Amino acid sequence: MGRKVKGRALHGWLVVDKPSGLTSTAVVNRVRAMTNAAKIGHGGTLDPLATGVLPLALGEATKTVSYAMDGLKSYRFTVRWGEERTTDDSEGEVTKTTAERPTKAAIEAALPAFEGDIEQVPPTYSAIKVAGERAYALARADKPVELQSRKVHIRKFTLDEMPDPDHAIFDVESGRGAYMRSLARDLGRALGVLGHVAQLRRTRVGSFTEAQAISLEKLAAIGHSEEVEALLLPIETALDDIPALALTEVEARHLKRGQPVPVLPVVSRSPSKDLRQGAVVCVMSDGKPVALARINGGEIRPLRVLYV
Repeated sequence: MGRKVKGRALHGWLVVDKPSGLTSTAVVNRVRAMTNAAKIGHGGTLDPLATGVLPLALGEATKTVSYAMDGLKSYRFTVRWGEERTTDDSEGEVTKTTAERPTKAAIEAALPAFEGDIEQVPPTYSAIKVAGERAYALARADKPVELQSRKVHIRKFTLDEMPDPDHAIFDVESGRGAYMRSLARDLGRALGVLGHVAQLRRTRVGSFTEAQAISLEKLAAIGHSEEVEALLLPIETALDDIPALALTEVEARHLKRGQPVPVLPVVSRSPSKDLRQGAVVCVMSDGKPVALARINGGEIRPLRVLYV
């Protein structure tokens, strides 16, 4: 007999408007205490300084976290010119300064070099592991941290406004693994003026938006009531970019038992005909997700069964 899980069996996505000053893990812990959810995780870490969209996966939705993290993300952040800091944001110590400030024309001319697939060195104070230890832990212990550059995708990087000579506000759309603190640092260096992130807000993660987000204060007021369930978005919200296929009740039972089902009858009922070998799909039955599955040969084979 399996171990009984403590807490409420809540399944779905809850989008939290993360406040500044808390880690993503701290938000998860607070929401767990507020809702008594049996299982909960987050879909993409935000720096303590940052605010905004933090999707939380509850129950069976935790099986779809990787798909949420792979989605495009949107950010709005303010760069403070003239200073580099240890953390590449306003929480770190100043390491270099300059009196130079960039013009609007210079900034706009520099931005295209930071769009598309670019090489980026993550911030020293980041959660990336170096020889088994987190980079930020090594940095705090005054141990040397050497991080390798890696390829990230920046879909859009635009200048929104310049409220004063010391600050500029940007909008960014990026893929997985891109650091806004690194963008600010590298743009400042490219302009010869130095820079760090003064404010950072995430406005979208895949299909999750600001409009769906709830504050921790409002969630605390709802607490353990049934209203929490009404706030949950369906598990498949994180799977908008994945084709959905409808199963019969019999086919759904087979997949839930870990058994493959023939692909042709299922695909023949689907409006989507662009289903290649190896494609990952979300299979549905009676309007509910049954499993994440892969098309392999002439079969649909379950990858992660969803028990909802």
